[in-house]
Amino acid sequence: MQLNYNRQPKIGSSLMKFLVKIILAIILIVIAFFLIEKINFPSPQKKYDTDITNDIKKL
Repeated sequence: MQLNYNRQPKIGSSLMKFLVKIILAIILIVIAFFLIEKINFPSPQKKYDTDITNDIKKL
């Protein structure tokens, strides 16, 4: 006769793995946010002074 040894993970260990994954995901998102913030994206140099109030009133 053979013994069936089905080892199931405990609730605490699976919960810890889940929490570690969530914490790592949050850390990666925060790091990505700060890295993207450091990038200097080009912005238009010229200010546009177009008056569109008449066009809005016509609509």
